[in-house]
Amino acid sequence: MEKQLTPEFDGPTIFGHPKGLMTLFFTEMWERFSYYGMRALLILFMTMAVAEGGLGFDDQTSGAIYGLYTMGVYLLALPGGWLADRLFGLKKSVWYGGIIIAIGHFTMALPGVMALITGDHSIKPELSTLDTSSFFLGLILIVLGTGLLKPNISSIVGQLYPKGSTKRDAGFSIFYMGINIGGFIAPIACGTLATYDMHLGFGLAGLGMVFGLIQYKLSGALLEGHGEVPVFETAEEVSSQKKLKSIVTYLGIGLVAVVGVLFMGVIPINVSAIAGASGTVIALVAFGYLGYVIAFGGLNKADKNKVGVIAILFLFSAMFWSGFEQAGSTLNLFADRFTDRTILGWEIPTSYFQSVNSLFIIIFAPFFGALWVWLGRRNMEPSSPMKFTFGLLLLAIGFFVMYFATKIAASGDLAAPTWLLITYMLHTFGELSLSPVGLSLVTKLAPKGYGGQMMGIWFLSVALGNLIAGLIAGEASGGTEEALAQMPDQYMLIVYTVFGSAALLFLLKPLIRRMMGEVH
Repeated sequence: MEKQLTPEFDGPTIFGHPKGLMTLFFTEMWERFSYYGMRALLILFMTMAVAEGGLGFDDQTSGAIYGLYTMGVYLLALPGGWLADRLFGLKKSVWYGGIIIAIGHFTMALPGVMALITGDHSIKPELSTLDTSSFFLGLILIVLGTGLLKPNISSIVGQLYPKGSTKRDAGFSIFYMGINIGGFIAPIACGTLATYDMHLGFGLAGLGMVFGLIQYKLSGALLEGHGEVPVFETAEEVSSQKKLKSIVTYLGIGLVAVVGVLFMGVIPINVSAIAGASGTVIALVAFGYLGYVIAFGGLNKADKNKVGVIAILFLFSAMFWSGFEQAGSTLNLFADRFTDRTILGWEIPTSYFQSVNSLFIIIFAPFFGALWVWLGRRNMEPSSPMKFTFGLLLLAIGFFVMYFATKIAASGDLAAPTWLLITYMLHTFGELSLSPVGLSLVTKLAPKGYGGQMMGIWFLSVALGNLIAGLIAGEASGGTEEALAQMPDQYMLIVYTVFGSAALLFLLKPLIRRMMGEVH
């Protein structure tokens, strides 16, 4: 008698995967469209002269704001995931997060929309309150919304697959392809519109999020039974939930009050000082928490060693992202100011270069995946610390390529776009070597009961790296004649620092391997 196979999924499927995956695929694609579309314009808009439609901030201020914004996007993923698990549920968190993101983008677009309505496109001699208030309020809303959406949509993807499913990894690969499709299209679409008015580019980013929300709602039935609001049955659980709702409400009111005070100018704001202090706070929180877990977490020696490895990787992860995330700041400004973007009389919009990383990931990610499998079958696959080392080396080599481009710029000539393309390719190879490995390794090293918290530490390292990238952009972007003359030396300093980190990690590899124990 022929054996009947039990279906792996309860609901409808497409190409062997739950149909709900497509709902999440397109939601994430449009959310990333909104994020990368706006990010491609962000530092360009801040440094652009007021008379040209920008904010006219100096490089240091722009870099600090950029760093705080990108830091906040990753930092708020921690409370966003926690609130979804205990209060809103994953699906509602994604929905509300998307709405807040869209409102944030439209708030940033408000001055441009007002100009269209009134027909007043005259050159402004100075910034208006509407320009600055809508800009900063929009950024705050996008950070809050992304904190709700970003961690929870990935969690729903995981819930679509039963425990032990062999298709889970393939499902996540399909899901992440949506990220890169959105990241590829957005800078081109939003950047094209921004050539007419930067605010319209921000508005298109918001419209992308609206498209994502519409399809999320229309196909929401495919996610039935996944990411629902948590159910509390006992009196103690219900009481705890009520207290949490009250706390969240009071925190929300407090946040609104603080933002209102800041916008009224009651408290002077020094964004560079805030950014510097934020980096110190993140490092202290991360290492303070890891030290607490090692000392008082009730772990055995093997687990303490694994947490120690996570602490070591935190440093090298932050180092990598502090270089890699300069794509949207330092390298974006280099493309704008010092790159020959003219082809057959047409000037390529600066933002188009922000699509290159996503394009390279789409092209090369399958090759890297196949490479590790091929090497693994021959017992030649590099260890996780070695892959980290490769990632840092490729990052350093990419900045070494840019060192020669900055020499050309410092001499007064425009650099060919090839320099940036090669750098982005090398950095993408570094990302493919380090990023997936880091996420996987943290899940393997985390002691029982600490999985989510250790993943939070990984996101803290990414947040710290993003913040540092913004601060570096303020110093290494060549905004003045003196800064331009120093730019090659600053890029070479980045090369030395990252290469030195790779060399140190290579030397620590035997120690890390021993501390990892049975984890490979």
